[in-house]
Amino acid sequence: MSETPYAIREYSLQQGALEIAYIEEFFNEFPKRKTASEIVGRLNNRECQILMAESTAPDDPTTTIPVSYKVSHRLHEDDADPQVADLVDRLRDVVEFRDRKVLYNWLGATRRDWRGKGHFRALTEEQEAWAISQGFDEVIVKTKNRYYDMRGALDTMQFNVIKLEPAADPLDSKVYLSKKLGPLVLDTHRSRRMVTRT
Repeated sequence: MSETPYAIREYSLQQGALEIAYIEEFFNEFPKRKTASEIVGRLNNRECQILMAESTAPDDPTTTIPVSYKVSHRLHEDDADPQVADLVDRLRDVVEFRDRKVLYNWLGATRRDWRGKGHFRALTEEQEAWAISQGFDEVIVKTKNRYYDMRGALDTMQFNVIKLEPAADPLDSKVYLSKKLGPLVLDTHRSRRMVTRT
């Protein structure tokens, strides 16, 4: 366990969308960044959560900066959003949606210079605690084969690969991972977290 709790902020939809749109400017590996209106459009009228980890700036301990984030929402079996419906169709052969609550980790990353310090794990554990309290049965993550750091982090948190969609360039292959949720998951949590809700 870390001695100092990880500082996590949970945002309401409108404020969170603005914060995520801003922080994505610091993640150069993503070719297309989400706008605040895209985020609101996807999450409006859905069960969702927006989390951001914060830490002190290395050159100024009096300044707090965002270093990692996670945005998740519920997947519905008969979703009306075309992009979400396409995702659900891709997962039907490996995920049971009927009479279950499935959470999708839509967006998330850690700034390159802050990786390996436990912020992503703390966010994931906070997400799991929230999801379990809300009655979710499973959480799904989609990534690309090229993101080895993320795949490694998910592996240490006991996410299982449930599907691979090959691409012409193997690095662009899509990897879907899943974790079943329940009270026992909380026993595996290691990070101390101080959560502020806005």
